[in-house]
Amino acid sequence: MTPRLSVTARTAGPGVLPPLRPIPLGGTGPEDVVVDREGRVITGVADGRILRVRPRGPARVEQIARTGGRPLGLEVLPDGRLLVCDAERGLLRVTPEADSGSGGRVEVLVDRVAGEPLRFCSGVAAAADGTVYFTASSRRFGLQEWLGDLMERTATGRLLRLPPGGGEPEVLLDDLDFANGVVLAEDESWVAVAETGASRLTRLWLSGPRTGQRDTLVEDLPGFPGNLSRGTDGTVWVALAGPRQRPLDWLRRAPAGVRRAAWRAARPLPIRPRPVARVLGIGPGGRIRHDLRRRRAGYRMVTGVYEHDGMLILGSLLEKGIVACELPGRA
Repeated sequence: MTPRLSVTARTAGPGVLPPLRPIPLGGTGPEDVVVDREGRVITGVADGRILRVRPRGPARVEQIARTGGRPLGLEVLPDGRLLVCDAERGLLRVTPEADSGSGGRVEVLVDRVAGEPLRFCSGVAAAADGTVYFTASSRRFGLQEWLGDLMERTATGRLLRLPPGGGEPEVLLDDLDFANGVVLAEDESWVAVAETGASRLTRLWLSGPRTGQRDTLVEDLPGFPGNLSRGTDGTVWVALAGPRQRPLDWLRRAPAGVRRAAWRAARPLPIRPRPVARVLGIGPGGRIRHDLRRRRAGYRMVTGVYEHDGMLILGSLLEKGIVACELPGRA
């Protein structure tokens, strides 16, 4: 049996996330955020557009592509192209082109896995040799019913690997509890994936004496982890979409029939996330370096976070723009 090493999330208490500066986009739901080599923030919105904007100064928004689906997780490649997880179309590669009508070229890299349609492609990270690691959150529910997957605890998420140059994707980890964001260690010795439903980061070793072993980088997080990104000093930034809730924790331990009935009852109801913005910075050993929170932030459901030039840039599945703030201690 493979050992599962873990560190339970513990901190002396959350610090204060500095005031958030809104950057309007003219689009809803910038679920993930990344920064290109020119220092421009790139994000995807609900109508399928991929947008680019500078985080400081006048917010001139450029459309650089349109996926034809619903873009989620993003990764900037060394040649300037993008990897895009599209919840409807699969894993895409995009060649950005600003202000050109529909935008740049969009290629489908993966839309099926072992003959099965790739449903709910969510997070992505690329290694130096071109290997791509990406997630599918659920094999039963799509993006519009993400809450159903959390409530029913389907644990049908997967971490997949696409070799350099393409080919058939390989399933690295199965039975994940709503697989979400993906991040590689600085030395690429491991890859970590956010299990949103389980409030933990699961790690798979890629090299060294533990190659092929799965363990837990950090567990018992204070909220539901979304997208992941790597910052300075090996810090893994974690977007927390919302705080843990006791009724949901209880429900997820209930029998399967109770969970299904609860989802049927909750399905037609509107989702009202709490107005709390919170992110964590995790060290390579699983210890929390930063726990930053702002109550009544005016920004809900933080699903993306990226560190750049002394700032944190946040995205949300629901909001109409992104926000930026100074990183405490580096202003």
